[in-house]
Amino acid sequence: MKASELFKLPESLPFRNFFSPDASPWEWVSAIQSALEDFDFASALRPKLVPPNVFIGGPVYLHPGVKLPPFCVIEGPAYIGAETKIRPGAYLRGNVIVGRNCVLGNSSEYKNCLLMDDVETAHFNYVGDSILGNGAHLGAGAVLANLRLQRDEVRVATADGKIPTGRKKLGAMLGEGAEVGCNAVLQPGTILGKRSLVYPAMAFGGFLPEHCIARNICEPEIIPRPD
Repeated sequence: MKASELFKLPESLPFRNFFSPDASPWEWVSAIQSALEDFDFASALRPKLVPPNVFIGGPVYLHPGVKLPPFCVIEGPAYIGAETKIRPGAYLRGNVIVGRNCVLGNSSEYKNCLLMDDVETAHFNYVGDSILGNGAHLGAGAVLANLRLQRDEVRVATADGKIPTGRKKLGAMLGEGAEVGCNAVLQPGTILGKRSLVYPAMAFGGFLPEHCIARNICEPEIIPRPD
């Protein structure tokens, strides 16, 4: 599987050399740290007014158009794009890249993840070791789990079978326009195709093809998603 089947890195993000469309989507997760290590934080601007209870530690780029809350924690390295809204209690704990016009929600946690343009993660979400394509959306309380209970290597399910990733921690990879309902949990290594949808309160794992819906909590079923 190629990353280009799920998403395209937007022009707003200056990391094109690190995220090849021909690479696998889980290779993009491994490239986040390298992309940030190459970024020139020394010349980066920050908003002129930073609320006193916003903690910023380490190398952090905040576009001047970022909307900061009264309190949150941003630990670098991190890159936050224009017009992104950070809500109270958000916790960014390193190796986080966020595109333009995103929402980083209240009491939500982000770690080693890439959120492209117009991504909404507005309430009580966990996003670890994950990639969220342009326009992806997490409902309130949705969790992208990144560690198996056995704590062994994460293997991803694709149309071509299961593939080892070489990663012990790997969250979800959401195609452009994919949505996850409130209080749903995506198991480690889950892949959602473009404009796919996971119903609320589900524990879903594996591969969901584009334009499809995963529903029925007791016995998950996959059906086409209407346009």
